[in-house]
Amino acid sequence: MSCRGEARVATSATTTAPEATTSERILDAAEECLRRFGLQRASMADIAGQAGVSRGALYLHFADRQALVDAVLGRAASRFVRSAEVAVGREPTLARQAGAAAVFIREHLGDQVLGLRLPAEEENLVAVVLTAQRGRLLLEWIEFWQPFLDAAAARGEIRPDLDRRRAAEWILRMMLSFAVMASVTFDDGDPAALRRFVGDHLIAGLAPVPRSAPRRAKGARR
Repeated sequence: MSCRGEARVATSATTTAPEATTSERILDAAEECLRRFGLQRASMADIAGQAGVSRGALYLHFADRQALVDAVLGRAASRFVRSAEVAVGREPTLARQAGAAAVFIREHLGDQVLGLRLPAEEENLVAVVLTAQRGRLLLEWIEFWQPFLDAAAARGEIRPDLDRRRAAEWILRMMLSFAVMASVTFDDGDPAALRRFVGDHLIAGLAPVPRSAPRRAKGARR
């Protein structure tokens, strides 16, 4: 059914459906309308019509349009985090895991991994999610990196006394920069070059500080 047009009144089956099922159907409909018309132009009437519920029923589940849009973006962000886990988890070291995350972000900016692709004239979805769902997305990614950082500490790749939540935010901010800022010193469209860039710099900021060799006393014999 098209998103445009009058909202269809909910059927008896819809009105008796469990709340979770109705909410998910509304979110699915909202994603479809956002894909077609963008964040600014999709209306609550469009979404109600796509979901097959009345506007009144729509407001029973979501207080207002902003709450519904936030829920859609939050669900998309959560799917993105979960989707990256397989690619990251197969790598043996933290540097390679971060490289895999960076490649994943770059490779999936324009497809349906996020579950929501906005019209071409709209802002990049990752940037939109960062603006609308910054707190939620940051917290999800921080939790995502905790087991990887714990394992890296056990392998001796990072400092044992490192604040791992702060380290996770540092990794996250670097990863997300690849979604919104093009590189000027390497080809960030080349997965191998992107992995090398991440690997060259990531561990330097988190690794144990090497102990300096003891200085010889002046005049000491070699």
